[in-house]
Amino acid sequence: MQIGLVGLGKMGGNMRERLRNAGHTVVGYDTNPDRADVDSLVELVDRLERPRAVWVMVPAGGATQHVIDQLATLLKPGDTVIDGGNSRWTDDEKHAEELGKRGINFVDAGVSGGVWGLKNGYALMVGGDKETVDDLKPVFDALKPDGPYGYVHAGKVGAGHFSKMVHNGIEYAMMQAYAEGWELLEKVDSVDNVREVFRSWQEGTVIRSWLLDLAVNALDDDHHLEKLRGYADDSGEGRWTVEAAIDNAVPLPAITASLFARFASRQEDSPQMKMVAALRNQFGGHAVESAKK
Repeated sequence: MQIGLVGLGKMGGNMRERLRNAGHTVVGYDTNPDRADVDSLVELVDRLERPRAVWVMVPAGGATQHVIDQLATLLKPGDTVIDGGNSRWTDDEKHAEELGKRGINFVDAGVSGGVWGLKNGYALMVGGDKETVDDLKPVFDALKPDGPYGYVHAGKVGAGHFSKMVHNGIEYAMMQAYAEGWELLEKVDSVDNVREVFRSWQEGTVIRSWLLDLAVNALDDDHHLEKLRGYADDSGEGRWTVEAAIDNAVPLPAITASLFARFASRQEDSPQMKMVAALRNQFGGHAVESAKK
């Protein structure tokens, strides 16, 4: 299958490679010319055969809106735009309406996998009408992990990004639990090898997970996380999850507390946030801040 890909950063660049490895033709555009296959969105669209499919992989908000506005003037009825960034689901509904007036299809795809996606595949949560989603299935099959899981058509437009938002809210709470446990183990005198305690949990325990494996990786690199400042940013999806919970009267005490813990990290050098920062760096390549000397 042929597809255009806009945004070739940490995720988009690896997605292009994974798609090509699966035999698909990918025409990529990025504002960084060293990454791009073409010099402009106009050239990208011209290189694609109709009906075209263009996957947008740029930061949520203004950047995504700018690209979609441009594509709306370049694409033709029957073409499709896929937003694979971390857009808010309410923006998906707006984009689908805007493009729909021009006869252009819209699909939203929540994507998880971070910097490991090229090797392991990307978990995909997709929203849109069935016919359009089915037409894109070869692309989704190439990007998803091997095996029966890792892909879902979650529902109508917005369902993909809403599902990914909830996924990230759960991720916040899981990371916070590991971070709190790590700080408590580090605090007591009786435990003198916290890293190996974490490593021992990787087999046979009910809390083993990929996040635990990444925590061990981080501790192997920095035994007591002394190189990191206890600061962890929030991407926005944690906030949106809590806001959606309020709108729907659904109690989310653990996820809400984990979001507030991120805010606390901005006020002081939080030991727990060292672990959260280390985990975000391990699975997503998110930036970390060095500890002050």
